[in-house]
Amino acid sequence: MSEPLDILSILEERMPPFSKLLGMHFVSATADRLVAEMLVRPELCTTKSILHGGAIMAFADTIGACATVINLQPGFGTTTIESKTSFFAPGVAGTRVTGECLALHRGKRTMAWQTRITNEKGRLLAVVTQTQMVLETEPELAAHGLPGDTPPPE
Repeated sequence: MSEPLDILSILEERMPPFSKLLGMHFVSATADRLVAEMLVRPELCTTKSILHGGAIMAFADTIGACATVINLQPGFGTTTIESKTSFFAPGVAGTRVTGECLALHRGKRTMAWQTRITNEKGRLLAVVTQTQMVLETEPELAAHGLPGDTPPPE
């Protein structure tokens, strides 16, 4: 099995419960780019069968966090410290959206990502830019979920 498939398998296997609830599925992964898809189900929508903005933001946030996780050294995790979303068009129930996350900065203490959310026709629905803080993972927390699923320090 090739390395990218191993990364995808690990991400799918260790996906956080909320991300599973969204119905996310990872498509491709490299150190600089992570792509995921999500079916726009009625329970993720506002009125008129339009994808809820919070669902779009959660989808993009998960992709950015997982992109960071792919780049972490053992013993480190991540948490989102900043996120900005710009909405351009609606996602419609029954369609599939794709999130393509690209690295803007991959540093020792922070990483920044931009995720473009598009519909099946390639129309841009939203752009999410986020910053992830890199944290040392406490050993007892590292055994649960993705390595990046650690809470911020108190």
